[in-house]
Amino acid sequence: MKHFRFPSEKTVLITGAAGFLGSHLCKKLLAKHDNIEVIGVDNLFSGSRFNLLELMDHPRFEFIRHDVTEPLFLEVDEVYNLACPASPVHYQHDPVKTVRTSVHGAINMLDLAKRTGAKILQASTSEVYGDPKTSPQNEAYWGNVNPIGIRSCYDEGKRCAETLFFDYRRQYAVDTRVIRIFNTYGPNMHPDDGRVVSNFILQALKNEPITVYGDGTQTRSFCYVDDLLEGMVRLMDNPDAGTTPVNIGNPHEITVRELADIILELTGSRSKVDYMNLPSDDPLQRCPDITKAKELLAWQPKVDLKTGLGKTIDYFDKLIVAQTGVLEAAE
Repeated sequence: MKHFRFPSEKTVLITGAAGFLGSHLCKKLLAKHDNIEVIGVDNLFSGSRFNLLELMDHPRFEFIRHDVTEPLFLEVDEVYNLACPASPVHYQHDPVKTVRTSVHGAINMLDLAKRTGAKILQASTSEVYGDPKTSPQNEAYWGNVNPIGIRSCYDEGKRCAETLFFDYRRQYAVDTRVIRIFNTYGPNMHPDDGRVVSNFILQALKNEPITVYGDGTQTRSFCYVDDLLEGMVRLMDNPDAGTTPVNIGNPHEITVRELADIILELTGSRSKVDYMNLPSDDPLQRCPDITKAKELLAWQPKVDLKTGLGKTIDYFDKLIVAQTGVLEAAE
C-alpha cells in the first residue's frame, strides 16, 4: 500500500527505471532529495521489478509499466530518458524494436518535455563513435559506424535520438541534455546481458571458462555506476551543458585480457581463458576524452577498477547463492 505523498518541489520521470542504470538513478535521486517525487517507467523487457523492490512502498516513488514507443501523458519537471536495451544480447533480440525504442521513444519523451516545459536528458552511448579511428574519443568526433551491421539497430538508433534532441532544442527550445555513456558496471547488472564484466564475473565465480572474444587485446574503459550517475545528475542540473553531448566514463583504458586477469585474481577462480571469434563490428578501442565533463561539470571518476569490481563481484556472488537456494527449495 502506498503512503500519503507530501507535496513535492518537482517531479522527475525516469524511463528504463527497472534497468541497471535506471534503478540506481531512482534510488540516488530519492536519497539525495527529500522534496522530489520520482516516477519510474519501464516495459520490463530487459529491466526487472526486483531492482526496484525496495522502492515500491516509498512515499515519493511511483512505478508505471509502459512502453515509451507509445505516448505518455504526465506532468513532470525533469525527464531522464534511459529506456532502451543496452547490451548486444538484448538489443539484437529484436533489432526493429530497438530502433523504435530509441527513435519513437525519444520523440514521445521530447513531446512530453515540450508540452510540460520539462528539462530532458538523453542517455546516449559511446557506441555512437562506432569502431573509432581516433582515441581517446571526444565529443567532436563524428564516429565510424556501420549503418547496416548487426549492431546498427542500437548504434544508429542512439545517433538518431541525439539528432532529435538537438533538433527539438533548436526548433522548439526544449531544454535538452545528451550524455554519452561509456562502459559502466556495478550491482544490478543483468546476469544474462552478455556484457564483458558480468560475463567474466559469473564465469569466474562458477569456475567456468572465461570467454574472451578475439585475442583479448581490444581495449575498454570501465566506469563504476556511482561515478556515472553523479556525472549524469550534474549534467541535468547544469544550465550551460545543453549545447553539446558530454562524455561520461573512466579514461583508464585496459585490455579485455587484463580485465579477465583482474577478475580471476579478485575471485580466486580456477577458471581458464578460452578465446573465441570476435563478433561483427565489435570495436577494438573504447576510451573517453572527459575534458568537457571536467570543465562543465567539475566531474571525474573516483572509484578505482578493483574497488568497483569487488562490489560487483559481491553482488553477483549473493545473486548466485540466492538462485541456488531457490532451485534447491524447488527440488
